Amino acid sequence: MRNYAEAPLGIFDSGVGGLTVVKEVLMQLPGEDFIYLGDTARYPYGPRSVEIIKKFALQNARFLMGFGIKVLIVACNTASSVALDEIKRWIRIPVIGVIEPGAEEALKTTKNGKIGVIGTVGTISSGAYQEAIKRLNPGVSVYGKPCPLFVPLAEEGFTEGEIPEKVAHFYLDELVQQGIDTLVLGCTHYPLLYNPIKKVVGEKVEIIDSAGAVVRKVKKFLEEESLLSSREHGTGRYFVTDSPERFARVGAKFLNKKFGEIRATKVDL
Repeated sequence: MRNYAEAPLGIFDSGVGGLTVVKEVLMQLPGEDFIYLGDTARYPYGPRSVEIIKKFALQNARFLMGFGIKVLIVACNTASSVALDEIKRWIRIPVIGVIEPGAEEALKTTKNGKIGVIGTVGTISSGAYQEAIKRLNPGVSVYGKPCPLFVPLAEEGFTEGEIPEKVAHFYLDELVQQGIDTLVLGCTHYPLLYNPIKKVVGEKVEIIDSAGAVVRKVKKFLEEESLLSSREHGTGRYFVTDSPERFARVGAKFLNKKFGEIRATKVDL
């Protein structure tokens, strides 16, 4: 009989941003094996239609199901915001996205009930974070702000200094003026820009990293269901749909280490 506790986790994102979730898995769940899929051939998801995002997300999920995974983590905020219910309809294992954990942590953190959420155009326009937070606590105020330039800055390594700080001011000054005391990083790329974001919003604003929140939720689920691996050290396998060399170069900035083998694959079948 198969031991599902030793089955791997499945993680997918539209590109390299989901590696911030991988980084949290390595820290919080070091004994777990995982399979990571970066859909780099079809990145970015943010500007695409809801129908296309759902199609891509299902294809990614089915690819990962082929490895016998025990939990699917949708590390892409855009896919989590518009395609999570569709994935759950077709996939018969637990599926955990980044929206709900981020919303829950924001509500635990805020003291004045004013929460800012930043993300891609797709994530913010979907209203997923805003709705998730309001559903849990209708009394809070939520201010969403798309920050489309943050992703290319993170991918090209502009994570410190004058350029990202100016861009952060451009996007975030409005949220600061609203009096927020909590800011949700609603894109897995954004933790790389933590320092310029923090400099702009100031010490009084707490920053919520949705990557850390989702892995805490996964860990709690595995503990409750007796599905934690008994291994001391797990292994990770990485697949991309295009440009494994670029993924390795950019991804090294996310994990602060070099990669082993990264395999190119197709999922649009």
